[in-house]
Amino acid sequence: MGSSVVRSPLGLLAGKITGNPSPSDHKSPIFIRIRQVYPNHRVVAPVFATLLEDRGGKDNNSSGGMVNNTPSLELPMILEDTAFEVSPRDSPLLPKPLSSSRSSVSVHEGSRLRVAYQGVRGAYSESAADKAYPNCEAVPCEQFDTAFEAVESWLVDRAVLPIENSLGGSIHRNYDLLLRHSLHIVGEVKLAVRHCLLANHGVKVQDLTRVLSHPQALAQCENTLTKLGLVREAMDDTAGAAKFVASNKLKDAGAVASAAAATIYDLNILAKDIHDECDNVTRFLMLAREPIIPGIEKPFKTSIVFSLEEGPGILFKALSCFAMRQINLTKIESRPLRTHLVRASDFCNNRVPRYFDSIFYVDFETSMADQRAQNALRNLKEFATFLRVLGSYPVDTTMI
Repeated sequence: MGSSVVRSPLGLLAGKITGNPSPSDHKSPIFIRIRQVYPNHRVVAPVFATLLEDRGGKDNNSSGGMVNNTPSLELPMILEDTAFEVSPRDSPLLPKPLSSSRSSVSVHEGSRLRVAYQGVRGAYSESAADKAYPNCEAVPCEQFDTAFEAVESWLVDRAVLPIENSLGGSIHRNYDLLLRHSLHIVGEVKLAVRHCLLANHGVKVQDLTRVLSHPQALAQCENTLTKLGLVREAMDDTAGAAKFVASNKLKDAGAVASAAAATIYDLNILAKDIHDECDNVTRFLMLAREPIIPGIEKPFKTSIVFSLEEGPGILFKALSCFAMRQINLTKIESRPLRTHLVRASDFCNNRVPRYFDSIFYVDFETSMADQRAQNALRNLKEFATFLRVLGSYPVDTTMI
């Protein structure tokens, strides 16, 4: 990957979002003005948000210039009053994956789109990044956290990270990071996973006593590896396992990884498609600093996260907001609400303390440009204690 890296022209980023609801739930979308500290830039976009009580401030709407005496709308964490700065130093091309301590790399004007992924070269995440952004400059990161931080710090333009696998289920770490960070989902990529058994040249299957790979990859190839009688050894990622076998010239160990990793690290493919199930697909999210404007000209998906008070039928009530509007849910995931593990009021009121408050991640097959989705979220906000739109983005209908 050959382009020099210099300082990106970047100033402070700050934002505030305000607006007025339309007189009717069934009329035109709500427009809110996003003010940012970009030179000579102002964005006015249809963004649909949560309903909050007016705090007494005044604002002009985009059409009538009327005083804001009705409840205002806000989209939590779309933009925060946060400053990002990049050190004005030049840096060579990345010789190794980004880590949290390596933060001196920024984007060269006119260069290809820089896309962060977790792992090393040859990882399935790199293939997903190439599919999401053809001809991009894929930037490897050591951890998922590092990829999020790289986008927020303007070291890269986008991130492509896995969120769920058809066999292994959800990647919970990335769900937690979506809530912790303020990035937006701007797309998704579905990638067919095809595991191969790799080894150094001259090594045969009968020479192997152990195999290295990511724990999920090892689990997905359980039947094949059991028949071969190989001891499993877990590593951080599939391509990293292939790199380790090649760099150490191991004769007794193989790796479960992609065919691309075999090419990159000059390994021999002893067996292809060794996974137990043929329908092995991983869904990746495309993340950016700014949301995209949702449309209705093609299939869209919307991802949200919300929390609820405890009570009989409260989750049923929340899901009914979508069911009564014929909105199909494709995913619901609950995660512990780690910031409020125990409530002091529970002790004061002689109630059993609540150690297991949860938040819910939901994907539904409707664009936020659709009036039904706007109405559903207005309805949900009436009793949700927290609601955030993570993104409204095109559905990936392809498969490679």
